[in-house]
Formats: sequence, structure tokens, C-alpha cells
Amino acid sequence: MMKNPCHPGEILASSFGPEGLDISIAEAARHLGISRVTLSRVVNGRAAISPDLAVRLERAGLSTARLWLAMQAAYDIRHASKRKQPRVERFRFESAA
Repeated sequence: MMKNPCHPGEILASSFGPEGLDISIAEAARHLGISRVTLSRVVNGRAAISPDLAVRLERAGLSTARLWLAMQAAYDIRHASKRKQPRVERFRFESAA
């Protein structure tokens, strides 16, 4: 797993930019059937890629839904692990004798 994964919206943004499909966020949003604001929030890292969006991206030919969700999960886990968490002790399992 990557040590510091980027937000998957960065990768998505590059798919729409000059090196990719070369279309605007508004055009991409219309094609995906979502609002421009929703897509803009994702590509700017202010919102997560939802399962619904992941499926739409897969249907549009932009990789697989599982890959988009795996990238989002890697990003979310990394950021959760950096936040201060309450102390949690491991469970102790007793053998049933």
C-alpha cells in the first residue's frame, strides 16, 4: 500500500484534462449524469468517490469501480491513521477449554 496516497479525485481530474479526454468538468459531469458541483468537489479532493460514482466511472470506461473505491479507501485509511485516536486495546481471546 502507498505510504501517502493522493486523493483519487486528482487521478480523475487528470483523466479529464489535456493529457486525458480533454473535456471540462461540466462536460464530464453531464456525461456521468451528476452535477458539476458534485464532480468538482471530488476532483478538488473535497468529497469522496462514492460507490455510485465509481460505478458510473466504470460504465464510462474509466477503469473499474473496485479500483476507484480501493483508491478512496487507501486515502481515507491513511488520513484516519494520522488523526489522533483514543487508546484502543487489543481483544484477548480465551481458549474454550
